[in-house]
Amino acid sequence: MGEISKTKVTTGLEVEGIAFPALITPPGSSKAHFLGGAGVRGLEIEGKFIAFTAIGVYLENDSISGLADKWRGKGGEELAASIDFFRDIYTGPFEKLTKVTMILPLTGEQYTEKVSENCVAYWKAIGIYTDAEAAAIKKFKELFKTENFPPCSSILFTHSPTGSLAIAFSKDGSIPEAGAAVIENKALTQAILESIIGEHGVSPDAKWSLAHRLSEILNKVEDVEAKVQTEQPAIA
Repeated sequence: MGEISKTKVTTGLEVEGIAFPALITPPGSSKAHFLGGAGVRGLEIEGKFIAFTAIGVYLENDSISGLADKWRGKGGEELAASIDFFRDIYTGPFEKLTKVTMILPLTGEQYTEKVSENCVAYWKAIGIYTDAEAAAIKKFKELFKTENFPPCSSILFTHSPTGSLAIAFSKDGSIPEAGAAVIENKALTQAILESIIGEHGVSPDAKWSLAHRLSEILNKVEDVEAKVQTEQPAIA
């Protein structure tokens, strides 16, 4: 049996001049994650698209076997249109890393305001907003309160399948060895990534990239146990 094709897995991407390396080891982790996809987040303002951040979504190697069972054989456009496909990523039993890099300067409060508001509104709508979620949002906002993010600085979220959200900051695009904090709340852990690639995700470009790259990867899987484990992570 052959290995998964490494062509796409080990290819990085550039978004608005910001490089996303092919492989990253999250802060505090020993596992290299491959770049699933990347894209810009922005808004149409007075008829002009303004890009605010570039977002890369990384997956640990163990994601391939689980996703291949259900999604192998599907084309990129089919995956891009599937709510269930993206749900299987942000709820999947494997680790994810989301790297949000600033194109325009942003304060921590600006970043967390809309994210927190959307999370709370959604949780209340589906009836899962409890004291635990309220405490997680409070900690999330406090962590960012004094932070400022100039262009090319990054926020890194490591989403554990056990429900831990590790958060790290980088001012120069490098990957720090350790995170700034860990928030233990499964709803928030999933919601951060869902807000990007979910049904109403803020980065359609990242969703498109993720769907098409993973389609190629999954469709070339011959032996889902032989992946990119021998590859060394790129230095960001």
